[in-house]
Amino acid sequence: MTEKTPFEVARETLMLLSSRKLAPNPVNFQAVYGEVSGTPVALPFPDDALRQIAQALPARNATQKKQKGLLESAIAQRNWTGVRNALVAHADAGTVAAAIASAPAKGEQAATAELLEQMARLIENTLPALGTDDARFADQAARLLLALRDPSAGIATVKTMLGNFNLRLSFAAEDQAEIRSALFKLLHLIIGNIGDLTLDDRWLKRHIDALAAAATPPLTLRRLDDVERHLKNVMYKQVEAKGRALQAQEQMRQMLATFIERLSQMTAATSAHQGRMETNARLIEQAKSMEEIAPVLKDVVSATRGMAEAVKNTHDELLTMREKVLATEAEIVKLHEELDSMSTQARHDTLTGALNRKGLDEALARELAEVRRKEIPLCVSLLDIDNFKKLNDSKGHATGDAALTHLANVTRESLRPQDTLARYAGEEFVLLMPDTPLAQGIEAMMRLQRELTRRFFLAGNEKIIITFSAGVAQLAAGETPQDAIARADQAMYLAKRAGKNRVLGA
Repeated sequence: MTEKTPFEVARETLMLLSSRKLAPNPVNFQAVYGEVSGTPVALPFPDDALRQIAQALPARNATQKKQKGLLESAIAQRNWTGVRNALVAHADAGTVAAAIASAPAKGEQAATAELLEQMARLIENTLPALGTDDARFADQAARLLLALRDPSAGIATVKTMLGNFNLRLSFAAEDQAEIRSALFKLLHLIIGNIGDLTLDDRWLKRHIDALAAAATPPLTLRRLDDVERHLKNVMYKQVEAKGRALQAQEQMRQMLATFIERLSQMTAATSAHQGRMETNARLIEQAKSMEEIAPVLKDVVSATRGMAEAVKNTHDELLTMREKVLATEAEIVKLHEELDSMSTQARHDTLTGALNRKGLDEALARELAEVRRKEIPLCVSLLDIDNFKKLNDSKGHATGDAALTHLANVTRESLRPQDTLARYAGEEFVLLMPDTPLAQGIEAMMRLQRELTRRFFLAGNEKIIITFSAGVAQLAAGETPQDAIARADQAMYLAKRAGKNRVLGA
């Protein structure tokens, strides 16, 4: 079929307008022209008309004012769905306001009672944070709570009591803030003093520094949980190290006691030998013949041989003790070296510094508790470096290890403080992004991809761009973190299949 020329389409359009008795205005002509030509025609968005409607809408309450702003924003974005939702919500707000305005006095009394009850609950929830040291403040709060829940109490009376309570509350809050600040200063003073006293103990000094950093405001339950787990681990390892050190000290004490005992025995043996020598010397001086000298010489030789054997035995035993002391000393040095890196190696990958599988399991448990306690979203992403085997084969394993470290460093610098990076397996990493819905999690991973393209990885003098494919899953209600990781893994696999260097949601 021959394609119609624009002229033919326009002529047929005019004929249809005439047959359908439609006015030949631009809107009708454009619609029929698209119908004849077989091409969809997008009608122009009526910006000006909608803005005039938005300006004419009333803003009698906060809800209507908000919906009016949303309507103007939707018009600016040419978003028909947003325009519709804003207009419907604006109309509902007007209906609710009218209903409230026309409600009988009894409804107003119920609303006032509900407001007073909410104020009472607010005060009850605030009081535990202010302590119980001030008896007058506690009594004032109790009387205010009774008044707020007393239907016969006048509004004027409640207003006066509330004003007095607010004044007292400001004083109490200032006191608690000063107490909290003083406690922080005292805590850091203690930690700093312990750190100054343990300059020679690198392992303990490093944990003291970590504790000081963790105890810096603002504190959160997440950070306090981390500090608690960290301290429990340190205390357990310290008890273990103390037991091993005491055992080594006991061995050294026993060796020193044996050494002193052997020295005493040597002294006694030497004294006895010297006495026998002096006696034999006198006997030789008094001898008249060789027959009298022979027994004396035999005793001298026997005593000397016994002394030599005792000296040799003592020498061998002291050498054995010396070797044991050196071995014990080496064991203590090794123990301190193990403790120096134990906490890091227990939960972190030695190559990249990211969490290992054990550290990831603990982080998942912590984040799952946060999700359940605060009902916030949690995104889990699994990323895999593209063409990593090719990089390893062509550049060597040392270059591959350096590439993994580069990716981990760039990722940590691009993450928020509350995000967590863990090495999952080989060239795979898992990222935990708390308080992050799926769309934002995908966007975060795409930003990381762009950052990696800007920051080259140097293999010698060669610049290499590292890319990765990633899957992102938001933890669903009732789902385990392992199931979410499995979904992210499947999405990552699909991203690989789709051409790599992509991020897909699960």
